Amino acid sequence: MSDLKIAIVTGGSRGIGRSTVLELAKRGVRSIFTYRANRAEAETTLALAAEAGAPGVALELDVAEAATFEGFAGQVRSALAEMGAERFDYLVNNAGTSSAASLASITVAEMDALYAVHFKGVLFLTQALAPLMNDGGRIVNISSGLARFASPGRIGYGPIKAAVESLTRYMALELGPRRITANVVAPGPIATDFSGGLVRDNPEVNKRIAEHTALGRAGLPEDVGPVIAAVLSDGFGWVNAQRIEVAGGMQI
Repeated sequence: MSDLKIAIVTGGSRGIGRSTVLELAKRGVRSIFTYRANRAEAETTLALAAEAGAPGVALELDVAEAATFEGFAGQVRSALAEMGAERFDYLVNNAGTSSAASLASITVAEMDALYAVHFKGVLFLTQALAPLMNDGGRIVNISSGLARFASPGRIGYGPIKAAVESLTRYMALELGPRRITANVVAPGPIATDFSGGLVRDNPEVNKRIAEHTALGRAGLPEDVGPVIAAVLSDGFGWVNAQRIEVAGGMQI
């Protein structure tokens, strides 16, 4: 079992998270992934990962609830023991929520919720899990194209993702002595159920995105998962504290 590689992927039950779990499974990496409430979607991911040859483990977690992270770390220890391991190798902080608020409409509660999931959750979950990570491991935090360019109705979401990018550089600095890298993958608009399926299900929105993308279409989860898996691979070992946008050339 010494060659076994294990990833923890938050929000792995669907969308980009599921694509990441399955791409890692194709590479022989087993995943402990989280889901917030939809166990049925998690079971689908488990079945697909097992079919790909790398059975996973699904654990329930709300990344907005930092007070639960110590207990979650205990669940991870148990899952690792079941896999015959004591530590894991890769952490993908993917779980997220959307916001379509403007300057005029955003509320304190909505901004606090974005902060709890996207920044506080990423910071303190990484803090809780870092002691269980192997030296030489890899962290990928998920940002957004909206951290680079502005779009109406994203005044909370875009800036909080920019904060995640800064946080990632600090992680890279502090974990460097352990040879743990930390990088950002920043997807553009992806056709998933995120934002209520806006990109996937609204033809006008999908068309507008395609018109502003050099490759002529909106992204798919399968465009992003392989990039995350690649950044976690040995071939990216000397890449650290960097931002990789996966958006097909949007607004360039």
